[in-house]
Parts: sequence; structure tokens; C-alpha cells
Amino acid sequence: MKTKLFSLLSLFLLGTITIMAQSKTESFKVYGSCDMCETRIEKASLGVDGVTKSAWNKETMMLEISYNAEKTNTDEIQKAIAFVGHDTDKCKADDEVYNKLPNCCKYERTNTSSTKAPCKTPCKTKKSSCN
Repeated sequence: MKTKLFSLLSLFLLGTITIMAQSKTESFKVYGSCDMCETRIEKASLGVDGVTKSAWNKETMMLEISYNAEKTNTDEIQKAIAFVGHDTDKCKADDEVYNKLPNCCKYERTNTSSTKAPCKTPCKTKKSSCN
């Protein structure tokens, strides 16, 4: 009986460790300026398959995300955010998309590289928007 209990407990712990090893939490800068930006940024990142948590801080412009590293990565998440009009340090939103943001959501774009090409449509979203 003790052996069965020990085996069951070991299996449970191994499964828990495996699940936790796949989960990553990272932070990166996302440019924005208001509560509508926060909603848009968090919704875009949560729309990427594998993202489980998203919290954007308006004051620091830092986004903290938790995601399953076997399903996605920060590049895909940043592409999804750029797709809705917000620049990151790695990914510039298309000018046409940025210009359609409400005036309160516009931010000074000099912080991002003007030579950086706009990121393409994200392909690993829960509701795929790929062409």
C-alpha cells in the first residue's frame, strides 16, 4: 500500500513539474498611453494561443505575460500586439494601423526604430487572422 501511495505521489509531482517547466513569465515594453491601450494590448496578447496571463502597466509601459513555451514565444506575442497598433522594442506596428488608433491612444513613436519594418500578421492566435 505504501509503495502504491509513493508511486502515485511521485507521478503527481513529476506531472506538476513538467507542466510548470513549460510555463514562462516574461516582461517587455509595449508603447501606449491610456486605459483603452491597456485593454487592447492585453486582449491582443491573450488572443495568442498559449498565453495564460497578461498585465500591462500604463506608467512603466511594461507588459508581464505568462505563456506556454511549447505553444508560443515572445516574438509571436509582440507581433500580435503590433498587429493592433502598439509598438514594442522588437516589433513596430504598421503606420496605417497606428494612425487608426483613437487620439488618446497615440504615443510618441520616436522611442522605436524608424528603420524597423512593421511586423506581419500574427499566425498563432486563438482566432487566426492570417491571410
